[in-house]
Amino acid sequence: MIWTPRVTVAAVIEQDGRFLLVEEETDNGLGINQPAGHLDENESLLEGAARETLEETGYRFRPEALVGVYLWHAEEKGLTYLRFAFTGTVLDHDPARALDTGIVQTLWLTPDEVAGEAHRHRSPLVQRCINDYRAGRRYSIDLLNHLA
Repeated sequence: MIWTPRVTVAAVIEQDGRFLLVEEETDNGLGINQPAGHLDENESLLEGAARETLEETGYRFRPEALVGVYLWHAEEKGLTYLRFAFTGTVLDHDPARALDTGIVQTLWLTPDEVAGEAHRHRSPLVQRCINDYRAGRRYSIDLLNHLA
């Protein structure tokens, strides 16, 4: 068996002191996560983050900085995830857009509300990405090279 980490992209979006999250169906009931998902074949990391945000929230997002790169092993699933989390600008919103299957709703939560929902976080990456964002972690997207 060949070990392959699951590459994911996520958006850490803050406006007016609130973070954009999604409430989604998980194996353990309704969970909370950043707009996030698997990188598609032939897609850059930036394209993936923008696409996932649009599909899960109806918001068009332009990634402008890397918040962090996270490696997490989900023991219960026996899977390892490599997450690239971005922050940037929300360009507009289409409230009529159908959201991805499994997404129940979008939420704008304060940091305290996010922390208060820790028992529903999809993974420990949810809080860690927000903590890193709030700590001012921003890395240039020039670090990323997509060789098509």
